[in-house]
Amino acid sequence: MAHTPWYQKAADEVFRELGTGPSGLHEKTAADKLESHGPNCLPEAKRVSSAVILLRQFASPLIYILLIAAAVTFVLGEYKDTIVIAVVLLFNAVIGFIQESRAEESVRALQRMIVPQARVVREGREKEISSEGLVPGDIVLLASGAKVPADIRLTGAIEMRIDESLLTGESVPAEKIADAIPDANLTPGDQRNIAFMGTVVVNGRGTGVVVETGARTVLGGIAHEIRETKAARAPLQEKFGRFSNRIGLYVLAAAAALFGVGIAVGEPVREMFMTVVAAAVATIPEGLPVVLTIALAVGVQRMAARNAILRKLPAVETLGSTTVICTDKTGTLTKNEMTVKVVFDGARHFELTGTGYEPKGEILHDWIPKPEAEREHLAMCFRVGLLCNESSLYEDDGIWRVNGDPTEGALIVSAQKAGLQPEEEKRRYPQIGIIPFESDRGYMATLHRFGDEKYIFIKGAPEKVLELCVSCMERDGLRTEEILKISDRFASEGMRVLAMAYKRAPDDLSELSHEAVQHDLTLAGIQAMIDPPREEAVEAVRGCRRAGIRVIMITGDHPTTALAIAKMVGIDTTGNRVITGREIEEMKDEDLFHRVKTVSVYARVAPHHKLRIVRQLMDHGEVVAVTGDGVNDAPALRAAHLGVAMGRKGTDVAKEASDMVVTDDNFAAIFHAVREGRVVFENIRKVVFFLIPTGVAAIGSILGCVLMGIPIPYTASQLLWINLVTNGFQVIALTFEPGDRDVVQRPPLDPSEGIMSKILVQRTVIVGLLISAGVVVKFSWALQAGMSLEKARTIAMTTMVLFQFFQAWNSRSETKSIFQIGVFTNPYLAYGLAASVMAHVAAIYAPPFQWLLSTEPIAGADWLLIVAMSLSVIAVVECDKWVRSGAKRKRPEERGAGA
Repeated sequence: MAHTPWYQKAADEVFRELGTGPSGLHEKTAADKLESHGPNCLPEAKRVSSAVILLRQFASPLIYILLIAAAVTFVLGEYKDTIVIAVVLLFNAVIGFIQESRAEESVRALQRMIVPQARVVREGREKEISSEGLVPGDIVLLASGAKVPADIRLTGAIEMRIDESLLTGESVPAEKIADAIPDANLTPGDQRNIAFMGTVVVNGRGTGVVVETGARTVLGGIAHEIRETKAARAPLQEKFGRFSNRIGLYVLAAAAALFGVGIAVGEPVREMFMTVVAAAVATIPEGLPVVLTIALAVGVQRMAARNAILRKLPAVETLGSTTVICTDKTGTLTKNEMTVKVVFDGARHFELTGTGYEPKGEILHDWIPKPEAEREHLAMCFRVGLLCNESSLYEDDGIWRVNGDPTEGALIVSAQKAGLQPEEEKRRYPQIGIIPFESDRGYMATLHRFGDEKYIFIKGAPEKVLELCVSCMERDGLRTEEILKISDRFASEGMRVLAMAYKRAPDDLSELSHEAVQHDLTLAGIQAMIDPPREEAVEAVRGCRRAGIRVIMITGDHPTTALAIAKMVGIDTTGNRVITGREIEEMKDEDLFHRVKTVSVYARVAPHHKLRIVRQLMDHGEVVAVTGDGVNDAPALRAAHLGVAMGRKGTDVAKEASDMVVTDDNFAAIFHAVREGRVVFENIRKVVFFLIPTGVAAIGSILGCVLMGIPIPYTASQLLWINLVTNGFQVIALTFEPGDRDVVQRPPLDPSEGIMSKILVQRTVIVGLLISAGVVVKFSWALQAGMSLEKARTIAMTTMVLFQFFQAWNSRSETKSIFQIGVFTNPYLAYGLAASVMAHVAAIYAPPFQWLLSTEPIAGADWLLIVAMSLSVIAVVECDKWVRSGAKRKRPEERGAGA
């Protein structure tokens, strides 16, 4: 039989089930329970040994290839190459080791949220104990400013409000009650009689009985989900895995075929073996992991300049592949700062500019600023909001903050925009009595002295306040229905609405009572506020749409507010479709799988609901990025392909579970990061397109010469030299390419597409065959001209190197001509190519290199012929780009003609 949730049970039933009462537990009973339930803390995950973590870094197909390459170069006596490859392996292992060692920090960060002390009642006496000693049945006392030490079923609550934003994402503190709630399948945000571990009491006080501790709390459940949730592999890791496997198979197959053909035509076995091994090493792009790391590091630096800090390098490219961004609302799309946007005086609407708690803005009517004299009648509405108030506003390091309720903070800011000064108003209208807000009454009231007079100020829900009013300050008569209709319209737009009223109090009134505020009030106006969207978030969502990225809002806030904000920022709200956490609770995964394709707004969701949504999107093949700042976001942040935490208001848990931290809490930074991610992946593709044709040409040219019955065009050491000189500075330089301007106008990268696109695969074959043919032609020509074998091989080696020199320029863009890009827009490439050519010249003319590589000097005329031959690679690739771009331009015309 299913356990009835604690929030559905009456206090007496909870006491009876837990064997406790208002006087608390006996010490012996508490000790026994502590023995059986364990301490009130989150269990630490089993730690994996450092040795195991280190060994995991070598479990990769590309690493296997590098290990083979290291062994081969060692056997060949090419110890320098062996050392270089070993350094590459070690560098990558260290980076991976550091990243994985930090993976469990998200759970350890949760430990820091546990409250060290708790105020309890045991054996009828109040005492303070360590929160770790709390057990189910303990009676806990909570007061304003306290952090809740466990999950507590409230049995008493006086004007109690708790900030639950870290669990629910809701910007307004939750009002708490003590009565049982009969509704089923409520999310934590709707369980108003439960105080959850880690949340903070904003105001009021309460008493409750501990119902869950440690791992069984909502916070503990999140810790378990984080621990059990496996981080998704980045698309780049998936692509490199597939790419490495294919490279390994192709190299193995090509080497076997080359060896077989060589033996078949009578080549010596030892020479063919050495040549094939050297060709295989030359074909394997062993410098690619380093280049990959550098390319990602460049992206990290560029993103850091735009306030996005990457915790894991592959996350850079993941952004470029992202197809869906699941974003929190509060603090991510919005400022998490309530702001009064509209004031209604009973006759006219006034708009307030400015957002957040900074007291700057104007008051407009019909979008025209009104001088203070023309809006003097509004002063009482703003004054009531300012003085019937228990919160305060302060500035901290240039950031305006509220001490207390965000709603009351918004009223202080609106009053300052109207020209009222808080300290001056408090001096003129000193408070001498107060009735704090209670949800049952729906209002708060204060008594003030003003000279020889006394006034009662009241603020609260419009329907409650209007019941107490007999007149309206700005018009004859009180048109209650009309005012309530306007209030409902504001509420339907996601705004929170408060009414302000006042009256002259009798001079002999010394103590404020409910009877004193029950009649003869005058409505001063209503103020409507909302947690406004960030202006830059609106443009960022628009930019994501242009980039083919779908933005989904997942929030713990109310559906009306969520839908209103979604419309403001430009998220798809077709048909006003919103799915709530209660609906998700009743849905099977199959139903949710179909709904996530069309619904873009989710409200009142619990952490496990958010995780389910993310997983269903991933099951559709989407590359999912999740943004958030609360503990409630942590499981989804970890499960997604890319977790993005907010830096300023984000919890430690969210940051540790994420791949990226946005330091200024600005959604726009994510959009900029998308561009950088796409540029990084483009640059990786450029490097691969530059490197792979060398291997194809090495094997192709050897095979061609073997089939023609002429000597092999290179020695083993020459092949390794070609590999070294063509994989040097110019490869690193390609990682600094600035990227095409239209990179964010294209659709997201297809997750199923490999490191190389179909176009680049086809172009690699063309270029590889062209270079092979060019080398074979130059080599056979040199032999026919009577040159020595050493000189002919020097020409063949130089031809290969210069082909790659010009191939570097081809690699700068998949679609654009090098003449459009500009030769010197990437100066690093020019320097890298110059360094490679100078190194190769030294290899030909410097005696030590001549001895080491078996080279001979070549004449100037030979250089000219080699350059002319090598330039053909630019001509061929430029023709290919021109033909393909022409086909692209033609296809829309053909579709138009067909229509």
